[in-house]
Amino acid sequence: MPRPFLTARWANLVIASYAVPPAMLAPYMPVGPEGDTLEPDTRDDLVPGAKKPSAFVSLVGFEFQQCRVWGVAWPGHTNFAEINLRFYVRTTGSRQRGVVFIREFVPQRMIAWAAKKFYNEPYVAAPVQASIAQDASRVSAEYRLDWPPGQSQFMRARGRKPVSRPGPGSVEHWFKEHALGFGMRPARGKRAARGLAYEVIHPTWGVYPVEDYEVGFDFAAVYGPDWGFLSGVAPVNVTLAVGSEVAVFPARGTVGIRWGVKRA
Repeated sequence: MPRPFLTARWANLVIASYAVPPAMLAPYMPVGPEGDTLEPDTRDDLVPGAKKPSAFVSLVGFEFQQCRVWGVAWPGHTNFAEINLRFYVRTTGSRQRGVVFIREFVPQRMIAWAAKKFYNEPYVAAPVQASIAQDASRVSAEYRLDWPPGQSQFMRARGRKPVSRPGPGSVEHWFKEHALGFGMRPARGKRAARGLAYEVIHPTWGVYPVEDYEVGFDFAAVYGPDWGFLSGVAPVNVTLAVGSEVAVFPARGTVGIRWGVKRA
């Protein structure tokens, strides 16, 4: 295995997932690996009465802890919160599943710069805060974003202990377990834009069964007018995942990538 670009612990992940028409994702879809293409990863069992399979986006808030880049812990950049909006894809041939990010917010400018530089990820530096509370029986996690400047967004969930471990066929597993991220390298000079992929390795996450949640997001203001309808829609699933240590490996061009990373 190559040396990880980034190691950290991701903790207390709130994952609020929404059904969307697959066609909405076309403008964000990267190029797939050689001899294959990417398509939205869809399901037909989460939206009652739906006549066609739905694609999904997830609003995710979580804590970055003990972050290291190339093994180095940069002072002031090891512990912070992130909020992102992502969607789910699969390769049409090998059926490998992964995620694509629409926009990601972190409070550190250096983290945002590094993610853009090495992965061309759509990061924005903005104030993001996490508030975690727990006792013997429950855990609550709240994430707040100040974006656009002066406008506060939030998401929160409360779960009960003990931790449960949904099986591979569960909805929670479907939304939280992915070993691949896909993106695009921008066009430069005579070189056309091309796809990239990277591996994210972590053990299967346990979850706190969710008792209640609230999402106070102006999706149109944060992600653009096309996403405004999500502000009035209940998520199809909310998962509160414990998290774990993770390793993010260097991005590679999608030509010649070997899929099927083994996971603990």
